[in-house]
Order: sequence, then structure tokens, then C-alpha cells
Amino acid sequence: MTATLSLTQFLSLDGVYQAPGGPQEDPSGGFDQGGWSVPYGDEDFGRFMAGVFERPTAFLLGRRTYEIFAGYWPKQTDPADPVAGKLNALPKYVASTTLDTADWAGTTVLGGDAAKEVAALKERTEGEIQMHGSGGLARSLMAHDLIDTLHLLVFPVVLGNGRRLFADGARPTAFRHEDARTTGSGVAIHTYARAGRPEYGSY
Repeated sequence: MTATLSLTQFLSLDGVYQAPGGPQEDPSGGFDQGGWSVPYGDEDFGRFMAGVFERPTAFLLGRRTYEIFAGYWPKQTDPADPVAGKLNALPKYVASTTLDTADWAGTTVLGGDAAKEVAALKERTEGEIQMHGSGGLARSLMAHDLIDTLHLLVFPVVLGNGRRLFADGARPTAFRHEDARTTGSGVAIHTYARAGRPEYGSY
């Protein structure tokens, strides 16, 4: 049975995903607005994220996100923490041609062609493989139709610069809208399932 691959991504209204969680998370390219999602992290947001982390059988991360996660989550040892418990216990895969080894227990480096490696990983895994963040990797996998489900958390803020999930040249893809909710702080959470190529018409 082939696993499904889901992406949970925090986005600004203008599509920026870079460094939502802290000022020093990813300042590459001179990005100086890190931590923009933090003011909206209310109980509704926490409940949604806890629900996401109930489902995975494995995790797939890009190198930058892996290094951020590996520097934080192994130190979180509270057995009641639903996020740390899954991240530390389940298999993790990091797609990178620059990492030779990964110190976080349970991590395997996928060092070859990312699309081929991930397609093979899906074939040999059951359940739901989850991606969190990892926007650069996500863009390359979406170009090969390898991400099945998008959970897009759109925060009510425009940043004006930063890395964007859907940049010019993205593969035209249609999605089916499967779920929506809005948190008390105004984060719009939408779930989409990949549905093939777009259809076109005329009014």
C-alpha cells in the first residue's frame, strides 16, 4: 500500500512561508520578519496542530527545516507533548544532497534525486508521511505530483518579501477543497487534495 504525502504549511496572505516561528529561524536572503506567525498561536491553532500530529507514520523534511527541528525537538521530553512524542519516536527522512549523516535518532538521509527518492519512499511506506515547512523541497515535489494533501494555514498578515510556496513556474495543478476552519485569531486553515490538471473555460 502506497503512503500519502501531506504538507502542512504556514503562509502569509501574500504566500510567504519563510521563518514563521522566530526571528533567527531563517534570515537567508536578508529576511528580517521571522516570527510572524507567533502572535496568532491561540488554542484553536494548537488543537488543529495536535490533531495533525495524531496521524503520521513518518516525517519527510528538507534540510533547513530538519536542522531547525533537530535543534529543538529532541530536547522536548514531556511524554504528554503530542508533537514531540511523534517527532522523536517515528521515522524521519531528510532530503538533502549536502548532509552526509543526521544525528537525530531515527533519521535517514535521502541523498539522491529527491523526486525519485520520495516516490520510492511512498511506495514502501504505509499511512501518512507528513511534511512540515520544507518549502523548497515541497516546491520540487509538487512539480512531480508527489504531494497528495495540502494543509495551508493562512495568517492575516502581508509581509511583502520572503520565500513563497507558489512561485512563478509552479506546475499547474488542480485541487479539491476538503475542509476549512478559522481560528479565533483569524488564521484560515484549508485542506486540499490534489485533483490533477486544471480545467479551463470561458465566460
